Formats: sequence, structure tokens, C-alpha cells
Amino acid sequence: MKLMLRFFGFLFAVGTILFLVGVAGVAGLMWHYSKDLPDYSQLQDYEPPVMTRVHATDGSLVAEYARERRLYLPIQAVPKRVIHAFLSAEDKNFYEHGGLDFNGMARAGALYIQNYGTGRRPQGASTITQQVAKNFLLTNEVSFTRKIKEALLAMKIERAYTKDKILELYLNEIYLGFSAYGVAAASLLYFDKSVHELTVAEAAYLAALPKAPSSLHPFRQRERATERRNYVIDRMVENGYVKPEEGEKAKKEPLAVTARPTGSHIFAAEYFAEEVRREIYDRYGEKKLYEGGLSVRATLDPKLQALARKVLTDGLTKYDENQGYRGAVQKLDVTGDWGVKLAEVKALSDIGWKMAVVLETSDQSARIGFQPAREPGGAIMRERRVGIVPLEGVKWAKAASGPGRGRTPSKVSQVLEPGDVIYVEPLAAKDAQQEQNAQYRLRQIPEISGAITVMDPRTGRVLALVGGFSFDQSQFNRATQALRQPGSSFKPFVYAAALDNGYTPSTVVMDSPIEIDQGPGLGMWRPENYSAGKYYGPQTLRFGIEHSRNVMTVRLAQDVGMPLIAEYAKRFGVYDDLPPYLSFALGAGETTTLRMTAAYSMFANGGRRIKPTLIDRIQDRYGHTIYKHDQRECRGCDAERWSNQPEPTLVDRREQVIDPMTAYQITSMMEGVVQRGTATTVREVGKPVAGKTGTTNDEKDAWFVAFSPDLAVGVYLGFDKPKSMGRGATGGQLAAPVVRDFLKVALADKPAVPFRVPAGIKLIRIDPKSGMRAGPGSERVILEAFKPGTAPPDSYSVVGYDGGGGYSTNPADSDRFIRSGTGGLY
Repeated sequence: MKLMLRFFGFLFAVGTILFLVGVAGVAGLMWHYSKDLPDYSQLQDYEPPVMTRVHATDGSLVAEYARERRLYLPIQAVPKRVIHAFLSAEDKNFYEHGGLDFNGMARAGALYIQNYGTGRRPQGASTITQQVAKNFLLTNEVSFTRKIKEALLAMKIERAYTKDKILELYLNEIYLGFSAYGVAAASLLYFDKSVHELTVAEAAYLAALPKAPSSLHPFRQRERATERRNYVIDRMVENGYVKPEEGEKAKKEPLAVTARPTGSHIFAAEYFAEEVRREIYDRYGEKKLYEGGLSVRATLDPKLQALARKVLTDGLTKYDENQGYRGAVQKLDVTGDWGVKLAEVKALSDIGWKMAVVLETSDQSARIGFQPAREPGGAIMRERRVGIVPLEGVKWAKAASGPGRGRTPSKVSQVLEPGDVIYVEPLAAKDAQQEQNAQYRLRQIPEISGAITVMDPRTGRVLALVGGFSFDQSQFNRATQALRQPGSSFKPFVYAAALDNGYTPSTVVMDSPIEIDQGPGLGMWRPENYSAGKYYGPQTLRFGIEHSRNVMTVRLAQDVGMPLIAEYAKRFGVYDDLPPYLSFALGAGETTTLRMTAAYSMFANGGRRIKPTLIDRIQDRYGHTIYKHDQRECRGCDAERWSNQPEPTLVDRREQVIDPMTAYQITSMMEGVVQRGTATTVREVGKPVAGKTGTTNDEKDAWFVAFSPDLAVGVYLGFDKPKSMGRGATGGQLAAPVVRDFLKVALADKPAVPFRVPAGIKLIRIDPKSGMRAGPGSERVILEAFKPGTAPPDSYSVVGYDGGGGYSTNPADSDRFIRSGTGGLY
């Protein structure tokens, strides 16, 4: 008996020693691995990278910018269905354990021993807390060292934070494939819906992804992904989160993933979105743009943007088609499966046209096959759609070169051949609805390009901006980056300088040949009107701007002085530093449509300086406003309650660029450009519109900048590498119709509000030919705007007239006005 007692005592002593040694060993290991553990307290102030989102004025999403596509949701905003799906898939005992799941660890250990030496990756037994420790504080290294550190951190995190806080960190940080981090971004990217709209099946699929997002791809590994999703649904049923019948119904649902686009989210707004991205980058830097979670309210009006895109592309294609058909995009061999070959051709995806290949032709029609779509996984769809291009659809396609140049085709086969890769669009709206054998019109990517800018003239808010025919074709933004000569559209600033310095709209200037002495050895400069050889003699300033008379503008610039005009150009923001040479009075400098539209807006708003902007407001991730475009002071807006105090007032401290009366005079004169001058096509708008055309030497650029009381629009058309667009390709012929088509729709439901006449202006009936007061029996009468004390006299003098009793309109005659001392050039 004593022997047995001694034996058990010995065993107890040995066991005690081993236990103490084991405890000491574990304590030593914990101490060893705890020495260099990361500081878990940083989780309290964790700010994950969150994507920046840009919204239009109506709240619609314009674009998103991120390296890790994440929207941070507090745990209170995550639906219970989503939480239950992730708990069932990852850690069903999350709310019971203290950071470690010992049963799971035992299972993983047994499986590791069983698979030892097979090279298989060990199965994890990580709790959600451990995954938070790994994702935030450790690496993905597969080792016992990392697992030990992970376990130690998990226990520390459990003591420091609530379960809800840990789960919140997990659900917002976990990578779920498709560049999506967190459940909110994944819900949008996989299903294009909010987390609150997810079904049981959709929530289960997202919960299945953390294990292996790439191995559960919804298109390439659909069967495996569906199997894993159904496993999660079964666990949700088993845990009591979902009723059995609801689970069975969810498992029968197909894995219907609707991948969300990640580029510009508003059709036709690609140039606008990219310009906003550049501005945020310049203002706050790369990290803030892609990780800062900024909320940007842009000035974009989606309806006006779509309209601006349409009228510009229509204007570009109309000009291009008038030059003739240049041929197919490329050639393909249509034997065999033509769809596979056509699918490899890069098509412009943002122009609304369809790419097709000609399969066969006849005299009256051509049969075409359309570029097949691709499945979300990238595979080419098997369906092959075909259509018909009738003779009507190629009537415009005159040969651009060769023996038949300019001849209207009488047969389709004269234009198209089998194997031609072309662009087409439906001939009629009903054709767009048909799937097979609908009729289409041949289209051609224009060589010419251009830009349009639409602005609120009172605030400078850019409502629409299109920088070219196709963003897919070229990301160069011609509205903000292309420096082009504005030509005669610069003339209003010359006239504004004159009107601000003693001239009136009825001041008479000589329209006759002129020579400018350019200095020793440089010869004479002989500026001409666009209608070379045609002069009108003494004419009013109004006539000069309405009919865009170059010679009159040069004489006026001589009289006013180019240094003053250069100062006005800088004041309006057209140029930063205009050389004081007379040719620049005719628009020889270079500027952008954005600058020109902003400058014209200052005429429309009564002469107040504006700064063009594409952004109204920017908020940080916490909702604090960090940028606001409107800097006007609102007095009385911060009152907590109504106490019979005066109404709030806005204090506008913006600089007055020119006299409001001068601004109205120029506006009135530019209304005449639309009513009687070089832009009469814009009269079709049927509303008050003022504007000015511009055409540069050799018709390299065609401009029209215009405004109504509430909208300013600037358009230019021209080749990227400037070259002549052909005789007659003027601002009035090319650019003005684009603005006309835009304003007809944009102002369709707006009342015909006239331009506001500022206090002090006197409207006097005058004869538009002489600029004199109109008599009682005068037939041609207009109301002209005059400042106080500047009403027209009974007799007049002529700027540029030598008083010799006559003038000549013949350049060969001796009545020339030679000036020198014009800045050293002329």
C-alpha cells in the first residue's frame, strides 16, 4: 500500500513539475512573441482607405476613384442578414468566444497532422478577431510564428474593443475580389445594389468570398462559387438565421452577378469626370484622391451634358461627312467565323455607334454582321447578329478622293465591300428595337474635332463640358487643354475697351483698306476683311461687330491702344499676357473654350468676375466641408430661429471687371450678331441670345461663343493639327449651328426673358446705318443703348477718316492710313 502511495506521489510530483515547466514554457513563448507585437491600440483611430465619389447636381454618381474600392459602413448600418451570413461562413461562435476558437483549432491541428508531408496548405481555424489582427497588423505569411502572434493579438483585441467594433472593422476591411474591400463596395460591384437590398443568396455569396475570392469567381468558376454559396446558406439555416424553406429557395437561385462599371457612370461625362479628377489631384494630392473618402459635388447637369455631347458630335460628323467617305476602318477575312475576328478589333465604346463587318454587298444593300458581345468572364458570345445597310444609308458617302470624288453613289457596292469593318447606327428608332435584319446607316469617325463648354454665367459653374468626339479615342480635353486662336470671337473685348473709354455703339469707324508700317525692313501689313476686297466705308461700331469687320477692328485698336486691350484681355481671363501687336486684336493669340466661355459670361452677368469651376463642394470622410466654390457671405443665415429679424442677404464682393452699362452695351451689340449679323442661324432659338462668331486665317478654327441671361455656351471646331477646313468653314457656318441646336433644347421650357438693362442706360431710337437719331419718318430704326451724356449728336466724326471729303474701298487707291510705332512690330 505504501509502495502505491509513493508511486502516485511520484507521478503527482512529476506531473506537477511538467505542468509548471509547461506553464513556464508557454509563458516564455508568450513573452518572447509579445515583445515585438504591433500596437493594437491603433485600431481605435484606424482610417481605412476609402474611395472618393463624385456626384452630379441631381445626386447621380459621376465617378469613383480608389486603389481599394471601399465604402466604410458603421456596424449599425450593416443589415442583420449580411452579418448573419458572414458569421455563419466564418465564425458562428463569434459572440461567445474570447478571440480564439479552441474547437476549431483542434480540428485544424488534427487535419494538419493528417496532411503532413502532402504539401497541402494547412486549414485555418481563425476567428473573425484573428482575421482582424492579421489583416490590420500582420502579414499573410503561412507560419506558426504568425499564427501565435495572431492568437496573442486576438486576445488583446477582445479585451480592448467591443464585439461590434471588431466586426465593424472586419466587414469593412475584408477583401472580396473585383478590387472590392468591405461589404458595401462589394455589394455595389457584384450586384449594383446597396447592402440593404441584398437577398439571402447574394449575402451568402459575399460571405463565401473571404476564403478565396479568386477561386470563387462568379463567371470563371461559377459552379464552385455556387457550391460555396449554397454551403453558406446551409450554415445560415443550421444556425437559425434563415428558415429552411427560405434557404432552399435561395439555393435554387442562379448566381446572377451584375458587375458594375468602374469608369465614368454618366454616359458622355468622361471628359468632365477626368477634369474633376485632375483638379482634386492638384488640390489635395494622390493619397487624398484615392484613399481620402472625399465626397465631391460636381456642377455637372447630366441632361445638359448629354445634350452637349450630342450636338457637338452631330456637328463634327456633319462636317466630316460633307468631305466624303474615306473608307473602312480596316479589312477582315469574313470566311469562317467572322465574329471571333471582329471581336478582336478595338471599337470606340462611348459614341453610341455599332461596329460591324460587311458580309456581302449588292447594288441596293449590304448585309453586315455586328461585333459580338462578350460574356462578363471575357468569352465571346456565340450569338451572331446581322443587319442591312440600304442604299439610303450610304447616299452621303461620296468619294473623298480619286476619280469619283464628290460623286453621289448610285450603288451600295460602290461604297462597301465584303470584309470592310465599319461603324453604323439605326436608320430609324424602330430599327434600334429590332434584333435581326434591321436597317442601318453608314457612319465614319470624323477627323475633325472640337469642344463645347456650358456655364452658368452668374456663378461660373460649368454645367457641361465635352472635350472631343470620343474619350475612348483621345483623352486630350480640347475644352481645357487645347490652345486655339479665337479669331473674331475676341473682338468684343476690343470693343469693350473702347466703350469703357469714351466710345459708343454709334461711334463711326472707317471700313476701308489700311496699311500698317511694321518697322524697318518688315514691310507693310494689310489686314483684310473675310470678304476680301469688300468694304462699306464709314460704319458704326455695332455694324463692325455684327458683321465682324476686321479692318474696322484694327482701326479701333489703333485708336484705343493695344496696351489697354491687353489689359482688358487679362482682366477677363482670355489671355494672361497679350503681346501689344495689332494682329492680336483680331484673335491671333491662343486660348481655350473654357476661358472664352467664362469671359463672355462676365458680359452676361453685368461685368462681375467669375472663376469657372467644375466643383461646387468637397466634403471629407466625416462630412466636413473642406472646399466650397461659392464664397459669397450670407448675412443672417446662421440664425437659430425666426425672431422677426431681417431676411438673410448675400454679400457679393466679386470684382467688377467692367462697367455694368458697358457690359449691357456689348451684350446688345452681340444680340445684333444673332439678329442681323454673322450668326443669324441662331435666331431659330426664339429666345434672347447674344454671341460672336470667330474664324481664323485659312479657316483653321471655327468658333461661336454665346449666352442667354442664364446660360453661356462656347464651341470651337478644328483639326487637332491645325489645317484649313475649306473655304466657307466659318464660325457662322460650323460652330453657330452647334450652339443653336444646343440652346433650342436647353431653353425650350424657359421663358423668353430679355437681358436686364442696368440703371443709367438710355435706350434711344437711332438709324443703324448712320448711328444718328432716327427721325419721325425713319423706316430702319433700332433701340441703341447709351450711357448718360453719350447720346448721338446731330453730326458725327469718323475714326480713321482724314477729313478729305471722301474715302475709297479700293486697295490700289491712295487713301491709305499708314501708322507706325505699334510696339516695334508694325
